[in-house]
Amino acid sequence: MSQSQSSSSSSSCSSSSSPIWLYSYIKLRFFTRIRKFRRSKAGRKRSTPSDHHHQPAAIRDSQDDAVEVVVVVEDVQAMETAKGGGIGGGGGGGGGGCDDVAGLQRAVKGLHFGSWEEKEMAARDIQSLAKEDVKLRKLVAELGVIPVLVAMASSEVARRRRVAVAALIELANGTYTNKALMVEAGILSKLPKNANLLDEPTKLEFSELLLTLSSLANTPFPLAPSEIVPFIVDILESSTSSIDTKKSCLGTLYNLSMVLENAGPLVANGVVDTLLKLSTTKEISEKTLATLGNLVVTLMGKKAMENSAMVPESLIEILTWEDKSKCQELSAYILMILAHQSSAQREKMVKLGIVAVLLEVALLGSPLAQKRALKLLQWFSDERQARMGPHSGPQTGRIAMGSPVNQRETQEGKKMMKSLVKQSLYKNMEMITRRANAAGESSKLKALVISTSSKSLPY
Repeated sequence: MSQSQSSSSSSSCSSSSSPIWLYSYIKLRFFTRIRKFRRSKAGRKRSTPSDHHHQPAAIRDSQDDAVEVVVVVEDVQAMETAKGGGIGGGGGGGGGGCDDVAGLQRAVKGLHFGSWEEKEMAARDIQSLAKEDVKLRKLVAELGVIPVLVAMASSEVARRRRVAVAALIELANGTYTNKALMVEAGILSKLPKNANLLDEPTKLEFSELLLTLSSLANTPFPLAPSEIVPFIVDILESSTSSIDTKKSCLGTLYNLSMVLENAGPLVANGVVDTLLKLSTTKEISEKTLATLGNLVVTLMGKKAMENSAMVPESLIEILTWEDKSKCQELSAYILMILAHQSSAQREKMVKLGIVAVLLEVALLGSPLAQKRALKLLQWFSDERQARMGPHSGPQTGRIAMGSPVNQRETQEGKKMMKSLVKQSLYKNMEMITRRANAAGESSKLKALVISTSSKSLPY
């Protein structure tokens, strides 16, 4: 590096400008040294392969990288001291950036070569640095700290495990490369085997880390759900897990379920039964039903739901939640998939009183919930008419839809709706619809019922 360049670097550290130049310089020197170091080491690797069985490759390479970056950071520090600036000694706003570099030096050295106490302190420092600066977050990962933190995350010492996981969460925040490095370092295989033995804060941190990593499911980077799902299911089924922890776990399952190829491992690990149990808990029902909605469109997912003793009863119960319109919509969607081309499922639904519930949703639900409820009602109506067929004896005429009523009758009809639906039969479905939609909406609903085909699921 030339004298003029050194002077320029020194003045930058003591000024109020951003220390981006320093990060760039460190990275340049770091990778230059790494290339030279790897070339000189290549011959020795080929001649003594047995020496490398004593240590995992990821940890060994990260320690080599650490040696190089420590040397580079020390070179920068010496350069700044010689020029009178010093790391962290500059005036103005630039001192904070130089302090970051000094803190980075201490953290990298402590994490790789320190005692366990020093490693824990270094992990906390890295967490703090990664939280404040996204550029530093990426740089820290490039310095080879992730494999060491991953190894610490599998420690049997709870305190050590927690500080490592907390640091990994910050490093993973918003960086695809860092997440991929964690998976490559084996973080999924380091998950505790028994989630019930973990305290609640540790479970929450692991669930947050997995939620962040699960965003890789929709990328070309491989993410094995079979390594994640058993741990997630254990947490969800634990009676001591908090709602926040369960929400993070459900977010992970939802991300995984977005990929159809993951349906097999999810179903095989009992995810469907777990989700159905949790679906009636209002605080987490929406994310639970969304994941079930992703699974029900697959053959394995649909079969697992059809074989569950909780279906369709729990889903029909959710249809009655007037204060949870999104849950009603998702529940109706799943019921549509299950009822489509399955007379056995439709028969079970009718026996459990779904018609009265669907009438209520068709009258008072959200627009999307109404459409789905009307579609289901049309299927049940068509099936009933096909069973009855033409017969002799008195016939009950249909009541025409579309005739207007006054505003007072409309209000009275709405007040009496709940009592009416309990007594409703198929023959008076159109009359109830007319009363609830007297202000011109009845013809629109009739068109929806008539025009919708039972051979497709448009909603």
